[in-house]
Amino acid sequence: MRKAAAPRGGPVDPDGVHPYTRPVAFRDRLAATIRAARPALASPGVLVVGSEVPNLLEPGAAATLIVSQDLDLGVPVEGHAALKQRLGELHDFEPSPDEPSVWIPRSPDLLELNFVGMDPAQDPAEAYVLEDDRLPLLVFGALSLVSPGNEIEIGGTRARLPRPSGLMLEKLLTDRTGEKGERDLLVVLALLASTGKGDLGELERAFRRLRPELRHAVRSNLTILSLLGARAGMPDPRPRRADVAALLRRLEAGEADLP
Repeated sequence: MRKAAAPRGGPVDPDGVHPYTRPVAFRDRLAATIRAARPALASPGVLVVGSEVPNLLEPGAAATLIVSQDLDLGVPVEGHAALKQRLGELHDFEPSPDEPSVWIPRSPDLLELNFVGMDPAQDPAEAYVLEDDRLPLLVFGALSLVSPGNEIEIGGTRARLPRPSGLMLEKLLTDRTGEKGERDLLVVLALLASTGKGDLGELERAFRRLRPELRHAVRSNLTILSLLGARAGMPDPRPRRADVAALLRRLEAGEADLP
């Protein structure tokens, strides 16, 4: 999924820091973006996916994990036509001339919207483009592992989140390297911190259904996660290394009887 780079524009504090990089201000931007994106979020099957999910799972949607400057919206391919009918209601955004699946906010107080496709029939290791003259979508295969979870309410707007187990697997399967890859793994850590035994059981069952090479990718990324150091604005992985190691052992133990 698309990650924003350095902040663009907007006011700067006297100390040279963009206000929306501060946790409280970022939470306000995230909440305002969800309110402004209400027409899209009300479209059948649309989920908030990606790096903002842990922020929304925190108590009070505290949004302390500043990973990206966009809000990823997962669009089921069968719901694409219904969403297109509501795009005209997104008055606070306009499509990017360079990436029509990215809608740019008209105000610096909002985040970008990044529309991505979800197809439950897609191979997790593949991707394809859903061509469209107004809203083309890159359909990520790993998002086929994501399914609808709880619905939350922020400022009077309801948004559907994915089940944590599927989103963790998607992050552990997506092929990213360098800083983006490490940040995605720290999102997995944040999700792991908010999951219960039921979520871990779901993750294990979904893991067992993967092909051997995909299971290997999941285990490899968990190993990398267990070795990562701390990053500003993200959960410190060091105190939770035991939890990551326990999950890795659990997945490895269940592989003995798998092909």
